[in-house]
Amino acid sequence: MAVPGGGAYSFSLTTFSPSGKLVQIEHALAAVQAGATSLGIKAKNGVVIATEKKNPSLLIDDSSLEKVAVICPNIGFVYSGMGPDFRVLVTKARKIAQAYWKVYGEYPPVKVLVADVAAIVQKSTQQGGVRPYGVSLLIAGWDSHRGQSLYQVDPSGSFWAWKASAIGKNMVNAKTFLEKRYNDDISLEDAIHTALLTLKEGFEGQISEKTIEIGIATTPTSPDQMEAKSGERLPPTFRKLTEAEIRDYLAL
Repeated sequence: MAVPGGGAYSFSLTTFSPSGKLVQIEHALAAVQAGATSLGIKAKNGVVIATEKKNPSLLIDDSSLEKVAVICPNIGFVYSGMGPDFRVLVTKARKIAQAYWKVYGEYPPVKVLVADVAAIVQKSTQQGGVRPYGVSLLIAGWDSHRGQSLYQVDPSGSFWAWKASAIGKNMVNAKTFLEKRYNDDISLEDAIHTALLTLKEGFEGQISEKTIEIGIATTPTSPDQMEAKSGERLPPTFRKLTEAEIRDYLAL
């Protein structure tokens, strides 16, 4: 198809190859696999997500770098792949969460938000003139309907619930490490330590509170905390660990 100004424009970005593959999705997955390693672990009393956060230059203010994002008080994201694409999805997810709150008076269940974000990602694989998102997400959260949850969303728009998963350049080794150490009775504290050990396995350079980022979703401890009263919001269950907290965990 010709376009004004000369040259040719092809809509083959959104069509299947003879082998039945969408090649652009494979390229997007390659961008994910070139990204820093991120992982998530579902515990019996919460969920932990963690990632490498390496500063590309000593001159960059690392306080401006964010790889774990709070979407709403009960849900957080971490990613591997292209940072700009992640920022777009974070903005869209926060708008979805706020719209849900305005209608229902509570923040969305984790699976509802995951499905909406996955639909946005999938839509970009069908539109001419756009490319798939070059990012995979691990989504952690808690809600009163399903408890603690960990999901993964890929550039194709596919999503799955996981007990533990890893994405990024060291994902194969990280998943193997998690398979050996994971059990259904793992506590949140042990899950945090396991996440740190997993990151250390493939980490290049010195690991510290400056070079990793961790978010946790906790399970409310009392029945009153698990269900919002009329006109009241549930207390926050997802938060990012501070550098001081990460430093304490690394010292153990």
